[in-house]
Amino acid sequence: MTYTISQIAKALGAEAAGNLDLTVTGAAEPGDAGRDQLALAMSPKYAEALAQGGARAAILWPGAAWQAMGLEAAIFATRPRLAMAGVTAMLDPGQGVTAGIHPSAVIDPSAEIGADVSIGPLTVVGARARIGEGSVIGPHCVVGMDVVLGPGAFLREMVSIGARATIGARFIAQPGARIGGDGFSFVTPEVSGAENARKTMGDQGEAKAQAWTRIHSLGAVEIGDDVEVGANCTVDNGTIRNTCIGDGSKLDNLVHVGHNTRVGRDCLLCGQTGVSGSVEIGNNVVLGGQTGVVDNIFIGDGVIAGGGSKILSNVPAGRVIMGYPAVKMDQHTEIYKAQRRLPRLLRDIAALKKAVSKPGPSE
Repeated sequence: MTYTISQIAKALGAEAAGNLDLTVTGAAEPGDAGRDQLALAMSPKYAEALAQGGARAAILWPGAAWQAMGLEAAIFATRPRLAMAGVTAMLDPGQGVTAGIHPSAVIDPSAEIGADVSIGPLTVVGARARIGEGSVIGPHCVVGMDVVLGPGAFLREMVSIGARATIGARFIAQPGARIGGDGFSFVTPEVSGAENARKTMGDQGEAKAQAWTRIHSLGAVEIGDDVEVGANCTVDNGTIRNTCIGDGSKLDNLVHVGHNTRVGRDCLLCGQTGVSGSVEIGNNVVLGGQTGVVDNIFIGDGVIAGGGSKILSNVPAGRVIMGYPAVKMDQHTEIYKAQRRLPRLLRDIAALKKAVSKPGPSE
């Protein structure tokens, strides 16, 4: 796979200079780039490393003196990470799933497979499932009965999609993602200690030990267009209504979304975030890594939660929060500063107590 500097610059909507017919076969960091690779040096801090590599072309910051760096061609990126998105999409060699349907795949006769769909070895497609045109289903995947998978889907190896899930266009699922497992819903014949503790904030009352009875999931999962889910990510079926993920939302590795939860459009749920059941999450919400969200609350549009936050109550739109329990980030910073001062304050208080309690010379 080779591209000219001209082709890459045009795809990025960026300006370029030098030998625009120069071809590259891949991209690399400045110090590691070879003669046929495009060096990604989009900040002046990479100039020294660029001189140590062998690249003849690079993506640089605007106004960079590319000829002085010994380059034959340069592309100028005004927004480096956006340029990174474009160039990596062009140069991605893919996962090598062979075109067509592998002989070992098991496809129910009632399933509908769109045009130009590739299905890898040992994949199972259930009854009445519909897979949109141009989709790529990797090896060892399971697409359950009555699943609707939109066009342009890309399922990496060992992805499973449970029965009745409805997924929009251009869905991407990384290895081991599980869509449509049953929700974690159980009940006891009588009021449990956990229910009492939640109601009283600490007292189990007179509840006795009991066995848990399973509540089945009659709902499914509904996912919009342009959604991506990471490796070993899990999205549970709803109990009665569907669990929903809005258009453009991205879920990182090891993210869990509980039953009945609704995630809005263009949200980012970072690694190891856990969202309990029946949570309403607005649009453009960012939950940092290892954020935990208690059940039956709402998080408004545009909320940003710092990594490790534990969200225990409703969050109004636009708020930036952090901590356990999560509070406004500036308030959390003040709390953290106060905590660090506690040892010194305790020493000061001990010294004051000692001074006050020490008998004077006239006593």
